[in-house]
Amino acid sequence: MDEAEMLSKGRYRTRIADGDADIEAAQRLRQLAFRGGDSQDDLDRDQFDGICTHILVEDAQDKRLICCFRMLPLDGGDEIERSYSAQFYELSALRAFSGRMVEMGRFCIHPEARDPDILRVAWAEMTRYVDDNDVELLFGCSSFKGTDADDYLDAFAMLKERHLAPRRWLPRVKAPSVFRFAQKLRLRQPDAKLAMLRMPPLLRTYLVMGGWVSDHAVVDLQMNTLHVFTGLEINAIPPARKRLLRAVVQ
Repeated sequence: MDEAEMLSKGRYRTRIADGDADIEAAQRLRQLAFRGGDSQDDLDRDQFDGICTHILVEDAQDKRLICCFRMLPLDGGDEIERSYSAQFYELSALRAFSGRMVEMGRFCIHPEARDPDILRVAWAEMTRYVDDNDVELLFGCSSFKGTDADDYLDAFAMLKERHLAPRRWLPRVKAPSVFRFAQKLRLRQPDAKLAMLRMPPLLRTYLVMGGWVSDHAVVDLQMNTLHVFTGLEINAIPPARKRLLRAVVQ
């Protein structure tokens, strides 16, 4: 297998971005997915692109880029301040995490793509990366589209009820504008069906595998999102889920 090509399943393949043209293609897809830009000159980019590994998911039939994300490996919690997430969350509690960590960010799927296998293949590639690099914690910011928290009250109530971070790892408030859902919705019982309908697919997958979130959402006006810090301790993933993900890799 070529070094740049990593995984092939059905009509989809994943590979590491190889050079500036690949990274620009990812930035263009991110711009389209996050901001709706459709010009060849519109790119979503920041200073983290140069220090991350970029993963591309392509349609093998026409080589069209349909999904991408980037990963920033950290040797342990003492490097947590290098992460993108540390701009928005006070993460000093995670400095005590001794294992290897990876921040997964800028995950997006082409707005016209609807095949659930895209997300499965992307997660399979993340699984391979985690296995190959002995990663113990996967983390990042999981985004809700738009900045109106009222659109997602049942989803936030569900996060408050079932999925808050363990106290020893709990991120604290750092961003100037946040929605403290655990506090504001402490008496609200979520409608489970509505909650899952409004939960972003990437976050939903994190939660199914045992992931946890911050007790507040950051209002990110630049990206036009609400996002929550999300962590997934690899050793906590149910064995059956691990087998399903690894089955896609094989």
